[in-house]
Amino acid sequence: MLKQISVLIHKELTLEWRQKYALNGILLYVVSAVFIVYLSFGARSGALSMPSWNALYWIIILFSAVNAVAKSFVQEHQGRQLYYYMIASPEAIILSKMIYNTGLTLILALLGYAVFSVILGNPVQDQSLFLLNLILGSIGFSASLTMVSGIASKAGNNATLMAILSFPVIIPILLMAIRISKNAMDGLDWSVSADKLISLLAINAIVAATGYILFPYLWRS
Repeated sequence: MLKQISVLIHKELTLEWRQKYALNGILLYVVSAVFIVYLSFGARSGALSMPSWNALYWIIILFSAVNAVAKSFVQEHQGRQLYYYMIASPEAIILSKMIYNTGLTLILALLGYAVFSVILGNPVQDQSLFLLNLILGSIGFSASLTMVSGIASKAGNNATLMAILSFPVIIPILLMAIRISKNAMDGLDWSVSADKLISLLAINAIVAATGYILFPYLWRS
């Protein structure tokens, strides 16, 4: 299975490199969204408070992740899916998608953090806690959105269905990530955020395990 996962991830990277417009469009979205926030809130005069900085950052990352992960199964036509069905196990396919989308989401999150820091300032006092939160949030976003993307692809790539199914899963992850990052911005001790980190890690594990168990049944259909 490890060999299948590595080959499938290499395939994802190759497709992304051939279709640079998709990744470039997402990167442009992140940068332009941050710049619009800068112009709208008058951040030059320091009008953007820490709670607003935190909320806007995660909203931008969430929509960037949705745009990036939504195409996981949308870009796979039926002939290619049939080919994957014959050469790879469904477990390897869903794990490769989750791993690749986690890396892509984490890159977008780090890029957004860098752009936010340059344009809007960096109020985060505990950088290590904030970065750990980014990693856990990226895993949660990618795991849930990848599974929902697979379900939507079986329903004719219905974008409305993907939005409805992902909403109840994404909201707990988003709220937990916002609270942890708020503690990191305030410089609070790690013990204050320990329960929230464990909860976020548990949510990620449940979502990933659910996708791993249920995807083979979806794939056979």
